[in-house]
Amino acid sequence: MSGAAQPNQDTLHGFLAHLRNERHYSPLTAENYARDIRRLFELAAATPLGELKSHHIRRFIAQLHGRGLGGKTLARMLSAWRSFYSYLMRDHQCKGNPCVGLRAPKSARNLPHALSPDEAVRMVELPIDGDPLAVRDKAIFELFYSSGLRLAELVSLDLAPMLNYIRDGEVEVTGKGGKTRIVPLGSHAIAALQAWLAVRNQLAKADEPALFVGQRGQRISQRAVQLRMKEWGVKQGITSNVHPHLLRHSFATHVLQSSGDLRAVQEMLGHASISTTQVYTHLDFQYLSKIYDATHPRAKKKP
Repeated sequence: MSGAAQPNQDTLHGFLAHLRNERHYSPLTAENYARDIRRLFELAAATPLGELKSHHIRRFIAQLHGRGLGGKTLARMLSAWRSFYSYLMRDHQCKGNPCVGLRAPKSARNLPHALSPDEAVRMVELPIDGDPLAVRDKAIFELFYSSGLRLAELVSLDLAPMLNYIRDGEVEVTGKGGKTRIVPLGSHAIAALQAWLAVRNQLAKADEPALFVGQRGQRISQRAVQLRMKEWGVKQGITSNVHPHLLRHSFATHVLQSSGDLRAVQEMLGHASISTTQVYTHLDFQYLSKIYDATHPRAKKKP
C-alpha cells in the first residue's frame, strides 16, 4: 500500500467482503469490524495507514483508554485492526502490521450473570392462555434454556429441518465463523416447539421458511426477541435484566453445576477455546461457596 491518504470506503468495503465471503462472518459481525476500522481511520487522521508504526497504535489505545474504553473493548478493537492490516498486507501491498504483539490494558473481569434454577423455570413457564405469540415466546425461551443457543443462531432456524430435529431430540445450528454444531433438545423444549408448530400457521406467511415469525408473518428479528423477553421478565417477576444471553449463561451454569463436564459445555456453547468456557467454573465456584457458607458447620461464624 502506498503512502497516500487513508484508505477510502472501497478498501473498507473490500475488507468487509473478505470477512463475509472468505471468513464467513455474519453481516452483524462484519459491521462491528467496520465500526472499529472507522475508529482507526479517525485516529490516524491524515497519516496513511501504511506509515503507522507500533508506537502510533499504542498511543491510539492509550487515548481510547483515557476516554473510558475498557480492556475488553480495546482488545476487540485491536483484533479488528490486526485483521484489517493482515488483509492490507495480502491484497494492498502494505509492508507490515503495526498491531502485532500489542495487547490492550487489562480490566476487571465481569462474570456473566445467570438466573437461579427457580428463576430460569419461572422464565420459561409462561402463561399461554391460547395466545399464539405467547406459545411462540415459550418455545423460544425453552429453546434458549434447553440448548444454550445464541440469539442469531435461534432466529436463523428454519421450519423444514426442525421437524427432523424434534424427532431426533437435537438441533443443528450454525454459529460464529460459519461453524456448525449439534446440541440436544430437552423434553420441555420439544413439547414447547410442538405446541408452537401447531399454531404457527396463524401468524406465518404461506411461503415463510423461518421457524419463528413475528406479527407480520416473516422471520422474527433479534430486536423483537429481546423486547419480548424483557417484557416477559417483568411479568414473571424476574428482577434481573432479562435478555437472550442471560438464558444462555443460565444454561451453561446449570449444566456445569449438574455435570461438572466443562468440555461438554464448551461443545454445546460452540466456544472455539476452552478458556472462554472456563468463566463458568468461576460461577460454579460462587454457587458452591454459597452452599458451603450456608450449610457447613465450620463455615458458620461464632457469635
